[in-house]
Amino acid sequence: MGVPHRRKARLIVLAALLVGAAAVVVGTATARTSATTIKISNWDAYMPEDLIPRFEKATGIKVKLSKHTTNEDIMGKLEAANGGGFDLVFVSSPFAESLKKRGWAARIDRKLIPNMKNLYPAANRLSYDKGLRNSVPYTWGTTGLCWRSDLTSTPKSWWDLLRPKSSLVGKVTMLQTDRWLLLPALKVLGFSINTVNPKQLQKAAALLKETKKSLLSYDDTTFYSKLVSGEAHLVEAWDGWCNYGIAENPKIKFVVPKEGSDVWVDTMVVLEKSKEREAAHKFINFVLRPDVGTSVTELVLYKTPNAKAMAKVRKSLAKQYPNLAIPPKKLLTYETERDLGKGQPLWSRTVSEIVG
Repeated sequence: MGVPHRRKARLIVLAALLVGAAAVVVGTATARTSATTIKISNWDAYMPEDLIPRFEKATGIKVKLSKHTTNEDIMGKLEAANGGGFDLVFVSSPFAESLKKRGWAARIDRKLIPNMKNLYPAANRLSYDKGLRNSVPYTWGTTGLCWRSDLTSTPKSWWDLLRPKSSLVGKVTMLQTDRWLLLPALKVLGFSINTVNPKQLQKAAALLKETKKSLLSYDDTTFYSKLVSGEAHLVEAWDGWCNYGIAENPKIKFVVPKEGSDVWVDTMVVLEKSKEREAAHKFINFVLRPDVGTSVTELVLYKTPNAKAMAKVRKSLAKQYPNLAIPPKKLLTYETERDLGKGQPLWSRTVSEIVG
């Protein structure tokens, strides 16, 4: 979620080929035609390597794939192009909401995406885009505690992270990205994870400054490896990334603390300035095929809002990674990540104040 991006899959995405226009001779006249090409930006290794080739073969539409490292990275590119430069972008829910507010997100034409019927009904109730009018969810999940069950007892509360017992001091990591650094403190204090109230953020900051003294590190990328090696015993983690640790050591477990957590969603957004909107919609429709959605989950180890795809996920996989089986009804009891709007600079200052 979303996220510098926690999205680091274990396989490498196959680069899409850009095909030039072909010369076609008709009678005595020579004309040049060009296959439809759509420009997409996604995180690295966030799609099965055969997804784009299969789409191109099935539709005749070519894909030029660019990769971004973070939401901020792609938003910067869109800013430079005044909302253009791509036909379809993958972004996390707060950024999809921001694109909508800025008028850069096109209206989704459901007639062009019949496979939207494969989504869980709950996906239409996501607060950042109710009714999925300007975005389509790709993956979703939550944030919690990931721990070594052979090295420490089962955590139950965010307090286990914020005020770790003596045996865990120096063996705990927290996510540093602003939304997830503040999340544990906001939850135990009873505040919204989307608050822009200065007093509430300051209370959370004061708590996190104390927590900092007991941390091994802030870590957004290697925390699960630290669990595998035993350097860390308890970490704040996105569910999918905890699964990467579980893949290497089954004694690693994941739990959502009793105070609750977030719902992060990575989405597909067609840009208003796209001249190939119909082709971009066809790409989304292809992604929402059950077989494609299943391959996404089995690659990145994240849940997808695609009900028919999740039904096809191997049962052995869900058994190995229990958080894949969190039902939508339970997931949506958590709070959805929203765009902070004018409150973003305050969040950034607060985080800088905490981490130093």
